[in-house]
Amino acid sequence: MEDINARNTEQNELTESESVNDQVNEIKEPIHLEEHKVIDLYQGVRGLAVKILNRVERTDAYLEKLLDNELKNSELSGPDKALLYEIVHGVTRWQGRLDWILNGFYKGQFSKAIPNLKNGLRVALYQIMFLERIPDHAAVNEAVEFVKKLQGQKPADLTNAILRNIIRNKSAIRYPDPNEDIVGYLSAYYSHPSWMVKRYLERFGREETEKLLIANNEKPYLTLRVNAIKTDIADFKALLEQVNLKYRPGKFLEEFIQLQNLTNITAWEYYQKGYFNIQDESAGLAVRLLDVRPGMNVLDMCSAPGGKTAYLGSLMRNQGKITALDRYEGRLQLVRKNNERLGLKIVETIETDALEYESEPYDRVLADVPCSGTGTLSKKPDIKWKKDIFDLRKMTDNQLKFLSKASTLVKKGGVVVYSTCSIEPEENFEIVKKFIETHPDFKLESAKGKIADSLVDENGCIQTFPHKHLMDGAFAAKLVRIN
Repeated sequence: MEDINARNTEQNELTESESVNDQVNEIKEPIHLEEHKVIDLYQGVRGLAVKILNRVERTDAYLEKLLDNELKNSELSGPDKALLYEIVHGVTRWQGRLDWILNGFYKGQFSKAIPNLKNGLRVALYQIMFLERIPDHAAVNEAVEFVKKLQGQKPADLTNAILRNIIRNKSAIRYPDPNEDIVGYLSAYYSHPSWMVKRYLERFGREETEKLLIANNEKPYLTLRVNAIKTDIADFKALLEQVNLKYRPGKFLEEFIQLQNLTNITAWEYYQKGYFNIQDESAGLAVRLLDVRPGMNVLDMCSAPGGKTAYLGSLMRNQGKITALDRYEGRLQLVRKNNERLGLKIVETIETDALEYESEPYDRVLADVPCSGTGTLSKKPDIKWKKDIFDLRKMTDNQLKFLSKASTLVKKGGVVVYSTCSIEPEENFEIVKKFIETHPDFKLESAKGKIADSLVDENGCIQTFPHKHLMDGAFAAKLVRIN
């Protein structure tokens, strides 16, 4: 593990291209009159990867949605789809390190390079640094041809010079010295924004922070929840064994099974038959804490895409009623489609803003609120680059509003569970603390004795971390209405 700035690396070949580099910063995107002509330029796995990465960087769209759309509409073969997924996720996951290296070999500010050049270089460098099965020369040649097609010969020459120089000096690439700049080192080497690294160092110290950053960069586990409405755990495990899918049981919840090899599991007939849902074990903890039973009347305030709704229905044995809210009909369609596949018949979906929803009180209310998502970075690496400290501060106002609204929709003696997929205190216990201070008719009930003690923090709330529990980071607090 090297520890000094990459700009100190030799750049012999790059000097020939300095004048090219200056011109490239001024080059505009290619203009085409017909949209389909632009799209046609982004062909093959690498071209599609650059197109997706350009859109992630320039719009509010999230990586997973763009990638799903491309995979559905693409004529790529199965292996090529897998490679596209690998490259797009890998570049986004390691963008911080890739950009650090490229900054050291690029004259000027790499961040200001035109998107096609910038993401073309990132895609090629990811293959060079992380994908051993793709020869370096192949990654370079494909990047050069791609840039040439979209931007012309001079940017293509620059691409060739930069990448070949990096390959020649690969063993000499250096990062900030951790003894002089620990934030800079962790941020560059482990590819996380510096604001996030600073927070975690203050909160956890260096050793624990490094473990967390490593866990965030791991390829995610694929976890399934057995659907008790359609099958039982023993029978489902037997089905996995019949098709040689290796698995390990959930560490904390018996309905959850972690696959040990990634596979296109949604193509399996038993997915279509509704025997299981794809769901992280951490997502089940808030549902369990809600303590639902058959026959209850339950509200899921922010239900889409519907994983927690479905688990609630399974625990209720399809008896009682669940009302699932979301602001957007398109998202509720996902909830209904999932419920139909899983055989869930007790869910009513309502398109509404949960903060304006009025109803008779419920036995149980789940307030799984919009949050920063910092517990899910292994699955959604683009969150690292789309969120900042100001987003975090803006979200907390709404989170307290959601919890306060939930409190008006639950019966006396009933339960509200407040949950997030965040590891940030401002979104978690600090919201609960503010709520308790202004709502004396509620008490915080400890999760100890209901969930494994190792998942319960000093305040009696559930808090998981990727590096400690081998699942997403998540928070849940159980609030009981006493008056």
